[in-house]
Amino acid sequence: MPTTRLSAARLFLFLGIAVLAALPLSLRAADPLDPNAAQDAARLQVVVDYAGHVLKDAADHTPNRTEYSPLFAGGVNVYTKEQLKWIFPSGRELTWTDFTIQQNWMRILAALTNLTGDPKYKAIAKENYAFYFESLQDAGGLLQWGGHRFVDMITLRGVGMRDGDPSSPHELKNVYPYYEMMYEVNPPATVKYITAFWNAHVFNWKTMEISRHGEYGHEPGANWSHPFDDPKPYFDTKGLSFLDAGTDLIYSGAMLYKLTGDPGALLWAKRLSAQYVKARDPKTHLGAYQYTQPRKTDEQPDDSITQSWFGDRAKRQYGPDFPGHLVLEATILFRQQAMTIYSDDALMELQIGQALGDAGKDMIETTRQGMDAFVNYAYIPEKNQFRPMLTDGTDLSGFVTKRNGYYARKGTVLEPYRATPEFMISYARGFLVTGDPLLWKVARGIAKDYNLGDIGETPGRNVQVNLGTDNANAYALFSILDLYERTKGSDYLQLARAIGNNIVKTYYHHGYFTPHEDTIFANINAIQPYALLALDAAIKGTPEKVPYFLNGFGFYSGFYRFPDYSSRQIDSDLLFQPRKSSPDLPGPRHNANAAKADE
Repeated sequence: MPTTRLSAARLFLFLGIAVLAALPLSLRAADPLDPNAAQDAARLQVVVDYAGHVLKDAADHTPNRTEYSPLFAGGVNVYTKEQLKWIFPSGRELTWTDFTIQQNWMRILAALTNLTGDPKYKAIAKENYAFYFESLQDAGGLLQWGGHRFVDMITLRGVGMRDGDPSSPHELKNVYPYYEMMYEVNPPATVKYITAFWNAHVFNWKTMEISRHGEYGHEPGANWSHPFDDPKPYFDTKGLSFLDAGTDLIYSGAMLYKLTGDPGALLWAKRLSAQYVKARDPKTHLGAYQYTQPRKTDEQPDDSITQSWFGDRAKRQYGPDFPGHLVLEATILFRQQAMTIYSDDALMELQIGQALGDAGKDMIETTRQGMDAFVNYAYIPEKNQFRPMLTDGTDLSGFVTKRNGYYARKGTVLEPYRATPEFMISYARGFLVTGDPLLWKVARGIAKDYNLGDIGETPGRNVQVNLGTDNANAYALFSILDLYERTKGSDYLQLARAIGNNIVKTYYHHGYFTPHEDTIFANINAIQPYALLALDAAIKGTPEKVPYFLNGFGFYSGFYRFPDYSSRQIDSDLLFQPRKSSPDLPGPRHNANAAKADE
């Protein structure tokens, strides 16, 4: 008898029907007669199964220890179930858990309880926050977490990622902790943390000098009772005012106001946000990724050495090539800076602006103005690309880098880059909040470029989406769900279902969400299950049951020893890149558009 090979789509459908029949009522779609019910139920079951794997495999299994810990390892080997280790240059290995890179996971747990009715998920999330407050909050209020620290799951103590040094600093970048749950678990500890966060990272309140690095051990300060001079931008400082660090300070201050009504917290959050707005170019209104420039305290021995104490890196690398232009780190607008300004920060500012009502209208308006400027000067609609630029409007497309430096190696050609769904979600939300047609232009262009069809002249008008799309992008799914929530258009919901099915087929492997079928270590903070839960909530008409998506992801950076016994500083998602087909960690790389911190 000949055998028949099922397509992935048909197989998913058949599995969905089987899953639907076996599901408890709480997990089934609202209408069992709905022709989509089987796949809707199957997608939710995938996330339930995924959560079960994480709860089992990533949980703290440390033997011979009497102290209980609800913590989770940050990664799991999908084949062996080994928990991800950090290997220091000395060869010392510790199981790695950084709670800042688990905030999506905490929101997933909360959403699972809200959608399934099973209280265990949210209870586990609350246990984690309670444990951090009780055992991993220093006297000043900072938690043992962030880009340069993690918790050793054996000793349950904070460890520095640079070299194991316990003095490694506190740092958040695009984390957006789940403050609502933190406050629900322990209000005083949450307030103490946010105020400590500001006290540790604001070096000079009078000038609003901040740093992405904050020291532990600070005594609780005066909180918000400080003089402020409202300085002009680009003054030189020891700390670096990277926006991806500033966003977390702004978010925390605004959230403290929302949770407690503390007016000082909102005042300083707005003051910090305003510094980045003031640093925009006065004519183009582009920028700004920083509002200060690093103070020079030493001479640079070589172009390849790019630490900030040698002075402003953009001025050193590109300044000589553009006489008459202000070339600073604050005025560079490559892909990484644009992503932070017009996607990450924009999403946060729009959400906070809405959450605060009248008190947030100014934040929404300045965000809209900046996003408009980026469209006017940088967007190439016929190619769905953005130009690399200086914030004064100078187009750097095709420029050949003449010297090594922080941004690129000598000979690197600066090229336009694709407008990706990370921009689609911010520009679609921006339009929904402000009604600005320029913002819709970008969202619509990205949707067409990413095989989603035409999302409409405006939301819900002349929509011709591509229900046969192969798009499996979680940011695209969140974007389409935003449009559905506003319009209730069935085309958007059907497109969202198609993207959700593609996400399952593309990313769900061995019980985890990974970029490839043979990826070795899964990151438990994946956003794909988060997006699938948002889809389930939209289908059921209960979008409020899934915490609002802000694209928090965090980062890590530290010195790591490789199998050949060499050591170097690594960051980003490097530990999650090895595959069975290419098991070695990638070698050193230099991203021309990714101005990373000099850690």
